[in-house]
Amino acid sequence: MLKRGESTGRKFAGGADDSDLDAYSIGQFCARHGLSVQSFYKFKAQGLMPETFRVGVRVLISREAAKRWRAASEGREKMAAGSDAAA
Repeated sequence: MLKRGESTGRKFAGGADDSDLDAYSIGQFCARHGLSVQSFYKFKAQGLMPETFRVGVRVLISREAAKRWRAASEGREKMAAGSDAAA
């Protein structure tokens, strides 16, 4: 029997799927897109990450901002591939 305050080390499995969320934390966004948090902040300083907003002390990214970021990232990649092919 576990004493009060002890942890089993298991994660709660009944949480919402990331795709159902209206906003992502920085960690959730990074995990979903295969980025490290360090890379997120590096690219954010360069203006290459989605818009964020604050709720209290939490920094969040809306689902819509993430979608716009993905579309813009794909557009930049296609442009880079096109310029490589032309060279």
